[in-house]
Amino acid sequence: MPLSVVILAAGQGKRMNSDLPKVLQPLAGQPLLQHVISAARGVDPDNIYVVYGHGGAQVQAALAHENVEWILQAEQLGTGHAVMQAMCVIPDDHTVLVLYGDVPLIRSGTLQKLVAAAGEGALAMLTVNLEDAAGYGRIVRDSQGAVSAIIEHKDATPEQLQIREVNSGLMAAAAGPLREWLLGLGRNNTQREYFLTDVVAGAVQANTRVDAILAANPTEVAGVNDKIQLAQAEAGHRRARAEELMLAGATLADPTRIDIRGDVQVGRDVFIDVNAVLIGKVHLAAGVKVGPNCVIADSKIGEGTEIFANSVIDHAIVAQHCRIGPFARLRPGTVMHREVHIGNFVEVKNTEVGAGSKANHLTYLGDSRVGKGVNVGAGSITVNYDGANKWPTLIEDGASIGSGSMLVAPVRIGVGATIGAGSTITASTADNKLTLERSKQVTVDAWTRPAKLDDKEKADVIANAMEKPKG
Repeated sequence: MPLSVVILAAGQGKRMNSDLPKVLQPLAGQPLLQHVISAARGVDPDNIYVVYGHGGAQVQAALAHENVEWILQAEQLGTGHAVMQAMCVIPDDHTVLVLYGDVPLIRSGTLQKLVAAAGEGALAMLTVNLEDAAGYGRIVRDSQGAVSAIIEHKDATPEQLQIREVNSGLMAAAAGPLREWLLGLGRNNTQREYFLTDVVAGAVQANTRVDAILAANPTEVAGVNDKIQLAQAEAGHRRARAEELMLAGATLADPTRIDIRGDVQVGRDVFIDVNAVLIGKVHLAAGVKVGPNCVIADSKIGEGTEIFANSVIDHAIVAQHCRIGPFARLRPGTVMHREVHIGNFVEVKNTEVGAGSKANHLTYLGDSRVGKGVNVGAGSITVNYDGANKWPTLIEDGASIGSGSMLVAPVRIGVGATIGAGSTITASTADNKLTLERSKQVTVDAWTRPAKLDDKEKADVIANAMEKPKG
């Protein structure tokens, strides 16, 4: 059967005490709603409908890149009412899967079980056993163990409050019957709302099988209603992603101190030290070592490369057996070939560095192409910006750049060329030659070291220095 997913995302989230709508609160660097949409994509739906309300313009703008249908719930009259708004555009021959924009850790595999059960004619609902079930609707079963109703916490009797199996709110059913059950909902409850959970009673009355599918992990169905629960969801997400990396062959120095905010792929025997942050699409090939406090975003790291402490790699490609850091920064557009060394306090931007080249200390390489076997001395800079335009620097194979040199772009450093330390190079240099530029060293015989002045003497010196020139 065709599948339509309905995501309820109209709530205001007052308990968040935030200007952001609840479903836009960030989890692992993405809005809560983004996580739910991604999980829904995993069951290959024909349509995804997002029912929005509070902060609708913000929500739509934040998720504008997603191919979803937006359904307005102008008046918030409960979860049943929210689903009714979407049912107006869903054909009877579809299966409907209902998700919540504030339940972000649900897995596609779990959703597939719901869809499969609904495809066999059942009203499928996801339940979970909780030690503390306060606030959740209780699953009421008959003498044969079949689900007969869901009772909201506020409407439950003392005996029903002892039940530990609770409703997650996620469910799936054929669209035709679901539409009929929704039309039969009433508001005879303490909140005067149409509860989606009341469709269970309609299904039971229609002799439709109700399948309660138990979630394997309570974290997967945990809702997020305040900043404390948001932090708990963040911890749950972090733990789950860390476990995925370890099962794939990575060793984590401390699984509780890694932050994964994207699609991370690892090869065998990857080692990741504490406080690493991995963002977007990151691929760490076999044997990669990531030191403590590193940030890697949308980058590919080659086999056997080691990234030392406190380095930042952003939209870069690093080949095999490179050494990066500590305190290095690779900015977007950086490409490193094999066995490159980028050392402490070196920044590289929009630059390709050839195999075996090194820039080990206090260097900036921007808008450059560096050949093979190049050595860039400490404190050297490609001067690529003239205040209006960016210009390229080409450093050919085997060149050696002396410490403290300024290469003023656009400029070419020849094959095998040597640049003397402290030079400012403004014109291209010959192959295999020494080029240097220095002022003549001077010794001033009459100079004496400054003596400490009192406050009045210092004030007089400052006043004289600050006088405007005459004429």
